[in-house]
Amino acid sequence: MRALTKYFILSIFLLPSILLRGQSSPYMDTVRIPVNYPIPLSRQRNHDLINTEQKAIMASDGKADLNFTPTSDEDINFLLTYNIIRKVDIIQYLIETDKQFDHRLKVNYLKGLENILKYYRLAWRLRTDKKINATELPDILLAYQACVAKDRKGESIEEIVDNLPYGAGTVIVHAEIFDKNPGIKISRLALIRKYCGLHPEQIFATLKENPDVPFADSLVKTVAKKYPRALYDYASGSNRFASVIQNIRDDKFVSSIAFMASSRSGQQYFPFLDNIVNGKLSFQDIDAVKDDSLLYYKLLVKTQVEYVRRAVNKDTAYEMKALAAKLETKAQTVFVNTINGLHTMDAVTRFKIIQPLDAAELYYLAVMSDGIIYTSSFVKGVYPLMMKKINQRGDSLLMMLNFDRYRKLIKMAAGYNTLSNFLSSFPNPEDANGLMRAFVANLEKSEGLEDGVDVADSYASIAETLKPVADEMLRNIQANYKKNLSQKNPELRRKGLAIYNILNKLFLSADTLNKIDLTRELGIPPVYEVPYTALAYDSGKVAVQLFIYGDRDGIGVFPGLISMFKNANWKVDATNKQWVSISSVTGSPVTLYMNRPLPEETNEDALAQAALCTYLKDNKIIPTVTINRGHSYNAPYTIEQMSPASKIVFMGSCGGYRMINDILEKAPDAHIIGTKQIADAPVNNPFLRLIMEKLRQGSNIEWIPFWIELDKMVTNQIFEDYVPPHKNLGALFIKAYKKAMADERVVVQ
Repeated sequence: MRALTKYFILSIFLLPSILLRGQSSPYMDTVRIPVNYPIPLSRQRNHDLINTEQKAIMASDGKADLNFTPTSDEDINFLLTYNIIRKVDIIQYLIETDKQFDHRLKVNYLKGLENILKYYRLAWRLRTDKKINATELPDILLAYQACVAKDRKGESIEEIVDNLPYGAGTVIVHAEIFDKNPGIKISRLALIRKYCGLHPEQIFATLKENPDVPFADSLVKTVAKKYPRALYDYASGSNRFASVIQNIRDDKFVSSIAFMASSRSGQQYFPFLDNIVNGKLSFQDIDAVKDDSLLYYKLLVKTQVEYVRRAVNKDTAYEMKALAAKLETKAQTVFVNTINGLHTMDAVTRFKIIQPLDAAELYYLAVMSDGIIYTSSFVKGVYPLMMKKINQRGDSLLMMLNFDRYRKLIKMAAGYNTLSNFLSSFPNPEDANGLMRAFVANLEKSEGLEDGVDVADSYASIAETLKPVADEMLRNIQANYKKNLSQKNPELRRKGLAIYNILNKLFLSADTLNKIDLTRELGIPPVYEVPYTALAYDSGKVAVQLFIYGDRDGIGVFPGLISMFKNANWKVDATNKQWVSISSVTGSPVTLYMNRPLPEETNEDALAQAALCTYLKDNKIIPTVTINRGHSYNAPYTIEQMSPASKIVFMGSCGGYRMINDILEKAPDAHIIGTKQIADAPVNNPFLRLIMEKLRQGSNIEWIPFWIELDKMVTNQIFEDYVPPHKNLGALFIKAYKKAMADERVVVQ
């Protein structure tokens, strides 16, 4: 009722404006606008444009009516509506009837009113930091009138603009009619300073556009330590703002970064920024080692150890992330890629490059190359040498490094079956138990999800090789879940409950006796099993699609793939010139569709794949198993063409394990098999033979027994680097966590 009364009163005010043309202080509210007051034809267009903007603002809330509702507050919306219609009309009227204004000034100030209304209309709905607060409209209109009063006398509008909030002041400046006012330059500078105060993260970008503001130096120094990387990037430019930064001499932090940015070795210096600024390192110290990969890596590790120790004592060094990134790059490109590439050489030759490294340097070599380092590189090279150089004392190693990235080492040791050896190197077994308790504790406090992913990824390997440790790990997960039930911080509580609920369900599902339905519990596919029914697309039929490429290797293995199925259980149809189909004769209906590896030089293999995909689509055949046979550079083409309905994806290409995220983007429910290093027929062929036979038998694909059976079929040691789906728990953990956090309800029971 109150709202109806208010809008009835408002309509009384508005009626003359609506019937006429109408226009806008306490004095203004008493202004009576005569009916049909004369407007010369030469200015009628100006009034029409203002009236159009009034209507456009009223409609900018999504509804073209007499109520402007940009907020949820009824009283504020009432006031804004009143200002848009009544006060704007009054301002129009006062400008038009002002006897001291000549035609030029009336056009000028009417144009200014139109401009501020237009700017307001466009800016209040923005979703950027340039957004204007819609509730500032009354202040904007009053300020505009005050600025007109000042401007007509040739007086500065500086004080008026300075007293406004940033948004309102910006609207006034955008009237574009005060450009010759003596206060406009100072007003613009004041608005730049206000904007920078509101949005310090935009200071550098703002100064790049306005490099000559008198306070540029002070603003740079104010935020330099908060955004050192951005400062480096801006100082590297060849523009006026870069020169401003380069000329700051009275701030060691800024001048150090400016020197780096102007040097060809800047990226080599930057990871050591904190020690340089604090006088612990000089540029000359870094120059002495930067061209020697071994010495530079050693300095990186030494600095990392120091920075981590400081961080433990609540003293965080500048640009720790830049240091870690450089450390990772050097560890992989200089050392790990080298020993990976020499996997066919003898051990002395292969691991010669890592012999000069101490235990800490070998440790970072390992933890910085997860997903890159080959199994043999870790098991036969980095890990044993690391343990030798720490005198077989894993506890001493972790204490020396302040437990930096220890979860990553545990995850890798579990995956490479060296965790038992590592834990047994602790003289006191309780210390090893404490380490594993810490491994799964406080995951809710970790930045990002990497620690949780490492815990998830490690469990399958631990459950297979260290069952007592896995059992204790599960109990610790459940204890941490209960601990988070009483967490007082609501954000940590929600995150903790999600993390530990997911891990608990993932780990429990490893034991089929628990009968955990992960689809129902977490909204993700089962981890340890793919039911045959989930693979069947039509009346129990299963379609498997194999992508093969027309290089020498693909052409060479193709006959062997066909010969695997030349027995009484299968029928080979080779009548098509671009693909072959192999269908089961006995058992469940299964068909393998495989393009021919036609010459890649003429792109015939790509055409064959496209033709097969078209055939499958036209005949409503939905592959739920995808096999990739090709080199690593072919893998993206397989992923691009594969069926989104794929439930099992076998990446028989080198480094296929690293394609997990891309595969899940295309086929969100896929169980993925990939290798961390070399992929070859001695593993790829037995996998294809076994998976097809299981499907022909109508069997569910249970990964743990499947993998054990496959292990017996494969004699080549490269099988160690193939990662089965049930050990890809990290990817499933991420999917489940995102689902949980997107749901406002978090299961707490």
